[in-house]
Amino acid sequence: MLVTFILVGFAAQLIDGALGMAFGLISSTLLITLGLPPAAASASVHTAETFTTAVSGISHVAHRNVDWRLFVRIAIPGVIGGVLGAYMLAYLHTEVSTDFAKPFVLTYLTALGAYLLYRGVMHKHTERRPKVVAPLGLFGGFLDASGGGGWGPIVTSNLLVQGSNPRKTIGTVNTAEFFITITISATFIATLGWAAFTIATLGLLIGGVAAAPFGAWIAKRVNPDWLLTFVGSILTLTSSYGLYRVLS
Repeated sequence: MLVTFILVGFAAQLIDGALGMAFGLISSTLLITLGLPPAAASASVHTAETFTTAVSGISHVAHRNVDWRLFVRIAIPGVIGGVLGAYMLAYLHTEVSTDFAKPFVLTYLTALGAYLLYRGVMHKHTERRPKVVAPLGLFGGFLDASGGGGWGPIVTSNLLVQGSNPRKTIGTVNTAEFFITITISATFIATLGWAAFTIATLGLLIGGVAAAPFGAWIAKRVNPDWLLTFVGSILTLTSSYGLYRVLS
C-alpha cells in the first residue's frame, strides 16, 4: 500500500510542478475513495504538500519561474482563505458543507479548461498583467482547505485566462502554495491533532518530494502554448471527471 501512495505522490507532483495543479485533487480523491474521512484526507494531503511544495518552490525559484510581485498578491489572501477553509472543515463539517457548491465549481473549471485548451491549440495567448488576483488567492486557499484540493486549478487557470505568462504563473502559484499549505496543515494539527494523519501521508510525501524538482525543469523548457494546452487538458479532464462523480 505504501508503494501505491508513493507512485501516486510522484505522478501527482510531477503534473502539479509542471502545470501548476493536480496534486491535491488526485491525492484527495484517492484517499477519500479508499475510505478516509474528508478532513483526514485533506490533512494528510496538506501535510505531504508541506514538503513537496517546499522542494517545488525552491526549484521554481532556482529556474527563475517566479514573479515576486504576483507572489505577494496571491500568497497573503491565500493564507487567509486556507485558515478559514480548514477551520470550517474541522469544526463545522457536520453543520456546513461545501458539497452544494461542487457542481458549480467543477462546471466552471471544465469550461475554463476547455477555453485554455482552445487558446493553447490556436496560439491565441496574449500576455498581460492580471487584474483580479487577491480574490482568486482567497477563494483558492479556502477551496483548497475545505475540499482537499483547488488552489492550482482555481488560481493558475484564472491567471492564465487573464493573460499571465504561463511559466511565471505556474512557478509563482507553486511557490505560494507552500505558504498556503503549511498554514492549512498547522490549522489541521491545532484542530484535529496528529491522529488525523495516516501512512498515506508518508507515501505521498516520498513520491512528491522525489518528483518536485522535475516539474520546475519541465515548466521552464516547454513552449508557452504547449503549457497552456497541457493545463487546459488536465483541467478539463480532472474537472469533468469530478463533475461526473458528483452528479452520478
